[in-house]
Amino acid sequence: MMQRKGHAGARKTAPTPLRMINDIGDMGGLVHNHPSGDPTPSQADIQMTRAIVDIAGPLGISVHDHIIVGRSGHASLKGMRLI
Repeated sequence: MMQRKGHAGARKTAPTPLRMINDIGDMGGLVHNHPSGDPTPSQADIQMTRAIVDIAGPLGISVHDHIIVGRSGHASLKGMRLI
């Protein structure tokens, strides 16, 4: 689940690319956790991130990274060359 800066409580539904664009403006990237503890990006994570990059670009918004946090550490989609 993602939690938006300044908002109490986690989101109960999966965010859409357009909704996540608002978060990028504040942070320059995306961050979320995997409750399973495994930070490995899922295909859905990769596809959503690429959709967000495609939407944000024409708006002049750069997505610098997408970090996934788990119990065993974190994963950077940029570091993994997935974006």
